Amino acid sequence: MSTPYNKTPHTPLPKAELHLHIEGTLEPELAFALAERNGVDLPYATPDELRSAYAFSDLQSFLDLYYRLTAVLQTEQDFADLAEAYLERAAAQGVRHAEIFFDPQAHTARGVEIGTVIRGLSAALGTSLERHGVSTGLILSFLRDLSAEDALRTLADAAPYLDRISAVGLDSAEVGHPPAKFTEVYAEAKRLGLRLVAHAGEEGPPSYITEALDLLGVERIDHGIRCLEDEALVARLVTEQIPLTVCPFSNVRLRCVDRLEEHPLPAMLAAGLLVTVNSDDPSYFGGYVEDNYQGLRTALGLTDDQLRLLARNSFKASFLDEARRAELLAELDAYLPTS
Repeated sequence: MSTPYNKTPHTPLPKAELHLHIEGTLEPELAFALAERNGVDLPYATPDELRSAYAFSDLQSFLDLYYRLTAVLQTEQDFADLAEAYLERAAAQGVRHAEIFFDPQAHTARGVEIGTVIRGLSAALGTSLERHGVSTGLILSFLRDLSAEDALRTLADAAPYLDRISAVGLDSAEVGHPPAKFTEVYAEAKRLGLRLVAHAGEEGPPSYITEALDLLGVERIDHGIRCLEDEALVARLVTEQIPLTVCPFSNVRLRCVDRLEEHPLPAMLAAGLLVTVNSDDPSYFGGYVEDNYQGLRTALGLTDDQLRLLARNSFKASFLDEARRAELLAELDAYLPTS
């Protein structure tokens, strides 16, 4: 869906994207192509009609459509095509590193084996650096509205593929599903050597952020915009420099923030929080990551220096090895915009 903020320059700022759901990059045209390939009937006549359904009242209304459309993803090739389409767009938007969420339970629940999902995504991600200049990491995300037992089974099922997975995360409907519910599975993921992140403080209260830090042991908070409601929590996040992967277009589309002009990101930067900007589910929310950057410039008057800080934060907050991080920071330092 188009957005008045979508003005990607020819040479966008080099950046990392750390909060991106691969299922949320399913553009209507690809959804229709995969539906035809797999004999799936969609309840929409055209891609434009599908786009018109992207008007959400809250997180749950988005998730209902999001999971309905996963029906078109059935084979390894489908997942490879999905990832490849994102990587092409990401590279054009200045992304040099992407840490990508996937929701295995959304696929295994409808009979698609977890190996099909991971092998398909890996087919595209494994050669992304050579083909697109984009290094990648894959984050297995648990659906928090399912049981903790289901999450443990999913982690066990992923065991043969842990060499392709860098971290675990926690997403889907937040309210009523606190991080504490998943203490055991996060402890097991840590034992297996995986990095730990979790969605918290988007629709849920600031206490969910605290739980994610103290009970799950996460290194990074996805969203986290409601932290500003708790001064002590903000002070802790600043002191410990816990990264927050903020998604401005998403926050507006899901009614967490009324207008982009009212987004709390400037206040978060002013407080000294380690904020990054990401696109979340860009097909549904009106723009990819550079579109979010330029939207913030237009709506909030962010300066070039502030945008560079956001890009620098993205590399700092990533799970990159130090050599690749240094390479990308050097590219950022040498960046000269052109139009």
